[in-house]
Amino acid sequence: MPDKIDELLPSAKEIQRQAAIREAEKADEHLRYTTAAEAENRALIEKLSQPSGLSEDEKIRLASTVIQRAVRSGLSEVQVYRFPNSLCTDRGRSINQQEPGWEKTLTGIPKEIFQLWFDYLKPRGYRIGYQIIDFPGGMPGDISIIIAWGD
Repeated sequence: MPDKIDELLPSAKEIQRQAAIREAEKADEHLRYTTAAEAENRALIEKLSQPSGLSEDEKIRLASTVIQRAVRSGLSEVQVYRFPNSLCTDRGRSINQQEPGWEKTLTGIPKEIFQLWFDYLKPRGYRIGYQIIDFPGGMPGDISIIIAWGD
């Protein structure tokens, strides 16, 4: 038995070495995951900051579908979009402060939605609301767009 003890019971130094290797592997895996997630997030923000590519007719039809579905569900408002604050030139500060002219800070698809509302929905009595919906680390986070009707 004494000959096999080194095989059965490695030294504390060997166990520490194995644990360090496992920790390094975990750190590498976490770094790969974080890097991939950050790249996906950057790609998504880049895509959302560009025009949607939909025609005015397609946008109106999409808005109608969303609104009609909400009405059938008995709702008087519907969240139509959620986006990261980085799609605002001031990262959502003026939306959070309800400052006049906040809509000028919008870019990409959130700006398109505002323009669609302004051109077609507002004249028909619909309201729009942009609101910060989370505050990670105490700072403005994602922003919600709500279309509302009725009283």
